Amino acid sequence: MLQITRTAIFSRFRWRRICNSAECVYFVPNYRRYSSQPVEINENVKETQISKLLIANRGEIACRVMKTAKNMGISTVAVYSEVDRSQMHVQMADEAFCIGDEQGYLWMDGILNVAKYSGAEAIHPGYGFLSENAEFAELCSSNGVIFVGPPPSAIRDMGIKSTSKRIMSAANVPIIEGYHGDEQSDSRLLEEADRIGFPVMIKAVRGGGGKGMRIATSRDVFLEQLSSARSEGIKSFGDDVMLVEKYVDRPRHVEVQVFGDHHGNAVHLFERDCSVQRRHQKVIEESPAPGISLCTRTNLGEAAVRAARAVGYVGAGTVEFVMDPQQNFYFMEMNTRLQVEHPVTEMVTGTDLVEWQLLVAQGHPIPSTQQEICDRTQGHAFEARIYAEDPDDDFMPRAGPLTHLSAPKVTPNTRVETGVRQGDVVSHYYDPMIAKLVVWGKDRGSALRGLVRGLGEYSVVGLDTNIKFLQRLALHPSFKAGDVHTGFIEQHNEALFPNKPTKISPHAACRAALGYLLLEETPNTQDPFVECSNFQVNIPSPRTIELTVGDCDVIVVITPLSDGKYSMNVNGDVTNENNDMIVSGSLTKDIMTSSMNLKTTIDDITTSEKMVFIPGESHVRFSDPDSIHLYPTNGDESLKFSLPLPKYLSEFAASGVSGDPLAPMVGEIQEVLVTPGEEVAQGQPLVVMIAMKMEYTIRSPRDGVVKSVHIAAEDIVARFDVLVKLVPEEEEKSYSTSVVDYLCYVPS
Repeated sequence: MLQITRTAIFSRFRWRRICNSAECVYFVPNYRRYSSQPVEINENVKETQISKLLIANRGEIACRVMKTAKNMGISTVAVYSEVDRSQMHVQMADEAFCIGDEQGYLWMDGILNVAKYSGAEAIHPGYGFLSENAEFAELCSSNGVIFVGPPPSAIRDMGIKSTSKRIMSAANVPIIEGYHGDEQSDSRLLEEADRIGFPVMIKAVRGGGGKGMRIATSRDVFLEQLSSARSEGIKSFGDDVMLVEKYVDRPRHVEVQVFGDHHGNAVHLFERDCSVQRRHQKVIEESPAPGISLCTRTNLGEAAVRAARAVGYVGAGTVEFVMDPQQNFYFMEMNTRLQVEHPVTEMVTGTDLVEWQLLVAQGHPIPSTQQEICDRTQGHAFEARIYAEDPDDDFMPRAGPLTHLSAPKVTPNTRVETGVRQGDVVSHYYDPMIAKLVVWGKDRGSALRGLVRGLGEYSVVGLDTNIKFLQRLALHPSFKAGDVHTGFIEQHNEALFPNKPTKISPHAACRAALGYLLLEETPNTQDPFVECSNFQVNIPSPRTIELTVGDCDVIVVITPLSDGKYSMNVNGDVTNENNDMIVSGSLTKDIMTSSMNLKTTIDDITTSEKMVFIPGESHVRFSDPDSIHLYPTNGDESLKFSLPLPKYLSEFAASGVSGDPLAPMVGEIQEVLVTPGEEVAQGQPLVVMIAMKMEYTIRSPRDGVVKSVHIAAEDIVARFDVLVKLVPEEEEKSYSTSVVDYLCYVPS
């Protein structure tokens, strides 16, 4: 047995600020009730050694596991699908093997064959894909390969929600009222929903990550929601068995990190609050949960450890609870894997959970007792998930290249967990996460300020992201006060989704104009015969730059002055009338990224920000103009300024199809629900498509008649592809009549 295990594990966390004052810790160290005994050693447990590890995953979690493995001196093996050939995790690994098409990460035999061929003694499944697949864990064991995770029995018991509820009830873990039976007919489930009382939650028994989950607010929508949940359950888990539970009003999603080992030890590492969600998927997580009493925190931890012990749990797991406003909590599910949000727990407890996983997988006991975890835990941490998605379009995922990408500087208090780099492509086959921004502070307020600052320093160009939405969320008064619940986004919809501004600050327009001027090549800016149509000798020649921000159009008239200064006048959709300003500044290249640092002085007031310039492109369906992106260092939201297209391109771009159902993103058509000639009503489902592992229903934007269907099941469509052509009913009747008249016409 290694005698220096704890020292080795925690040496990397010596940067953690030590503070014994009340404001630096969130509960008293003399924690009086523990959820496990001190670490015990079972002499019958055989220790093994992992010298080479295969990571059966992709993206940021694969990169995250590799970092820890390399720090432990363990060689790493990556697997990748054909579409992931150039991805970051492939480049980081010591060895990498292709496992086929985009479904390769689910190919159990193929991944196991790679482990054998490469000599990897163990497989880390990450999260998602095969991480909670009991059959894969058994296959590894039968082939002499260590599965870095819990035993297959625990995965199986906790993976079926109806079974897990029975086990939890027997272990004295609070559960919520619901139906978990084997009779799965629509009529029986509807009957049980009536008995429980609406609203109810419909969940796939093998579900997780918000997939296969729907809320039925009334009897009228129950069957539609049930059908959708079943379909998504089949696609995501290969199983359409459902359970129905009472939906708790204004619930919080609070989960507890647990850890077990082969020696029978089990501990918890306290709770995380994951209440703020969209589409039942987490957006911002934090630890500890705000506003939780010490009594509730104690009871949560003890219930979670009882849950882990009830299934003989080994490794990292998360027990999820739903909590009502009175802090009563009920078992929801257990995720038998490492969670996406595990870094917040690491930040407050000073642990490396992946290192713990690898040590426990080799037969070592848990590196810390419950008391040691309690004594060491301090401060507060947030994690914000940065996605390629459009919050203003119902959080629709986006796929495509990351034209520009730069992140905040990594510090002891700031982590950036990512699996992509500038130039990489976010694929429609997988989850659209770009990165996780994780920030620690000595208390919740300082951690939240750090999160806001970090979000302001994150710049992504090429795809829509949720960064501005996250900034609004983090700055919302209710969120700052810790008043969170799973309906938070819906409750504060107006503040989180404000109307697009009809006017912009003239100062912002001047900053963009200055950046554009300084960016231009020297010959274009100094030769008056090239740029200045109204040039006169010895007279400073004004120049006009037109800019667009969203729906706002502004005109900046610029007159050069002496000493590199400019007189600027801004007109158009601006917030005030007196818009004559004296402007100067500088533009320097950021040697670490493809961005530039813009420093602007307007009427003796200087501001600094990051600037990114993206040249325009012409496409088949539309054209993109040149664009300037400003990222203020003070945490304000970023701004995108577009320069006008040439007239012939703008006319071309405006000639596209309008009013017909379009593909909101790249994806695969699952089902076409209409046929040509069929009358449809506004809101009627037309097409079901799958993108980013989620199911989306495309509905009719208006009443009309289907003139043509442009796609079929299993087709891959691009964003903005026309799916169905609609015409008004009157136009269709007129068209039909003219065709009949033509067919019946007989020349004399």
